[in-house]
Amino acid sequence: MIEAKNIHKFYGELEVLKGVNLTIKKGEIVAVVGPSGAGKTTLLQILGTLDKPATEKNTSLFINNTDLLKLKDKALSNFRNQHIGFIFQFHQLLPEFTALENVCIPAFIGNTSKKEAEKKAKELLDFLGLSERIHHKPNELSGGEQQRVAVARSLINNPDVIFADEPSGNLDTTSAKNLHELFFTLRETFNQTFVIVTHNEELAAMADRKLEMKDGKIIN
Repeated sequence: MIEAKNIHKFYGELEVLKGVNLTIKKGEIVAVVGPSGAGKTTLLQILGTLDKPATEKNTSLFINNTDLLKLKDKALSNFRNQHIGFIFQFHQLLPEFTALENVCIPAFIGNTSKKEAEKKAKELLDFLGLSERIHHKPNELSGGEQQRVAVARSLINNPDVIFADEPSGNLDTTSAKNLHELFFTLRETFNQTFVIVTHNEELAAMADRKLEMKDGKIIN
């Protein structure tokens, strides 16, 4: 499903990723753990096509058998919109839009009609227990509700894989536990793949597999 080989990343003379190799199967929930500065978020951004690795011999990145490093910018953007979902620590909801409108944005970018996008967004928000909150703006929602809206937004285009960067890092204990359990419910319901960067030991222990990073490498 995801196959990355010899992934390097430099910021100036600082080598942040030092030849990372990994394979992730469809439907897997994989936790990426390690100390701050280990390269976890940088790796997630490269896997999610938000950043590009250094040009090195034998470097490759495939998702669903698509060679992402050979796609030009427009094709890469289209692939990202259609096949990849993102959940961030700080939900990144647009404050001027309602929950429903925020969820619809990736669908609109993908040229889905307003009627179809809103229908799917309402179904997702209902599935996530937010059917009574669809017309509320982010500042009218709790932290846990805002993050569930962000989850719905990540799902709107039926992505093959969801990349989550510290998704529960800004939540209270109960909301974090609910979010962690939700990922597994989503996997069972939609058979999506999750790659989750986390410092949360409970979430990491729940995952199918835990990848530990240190000094720009996967060490286990």
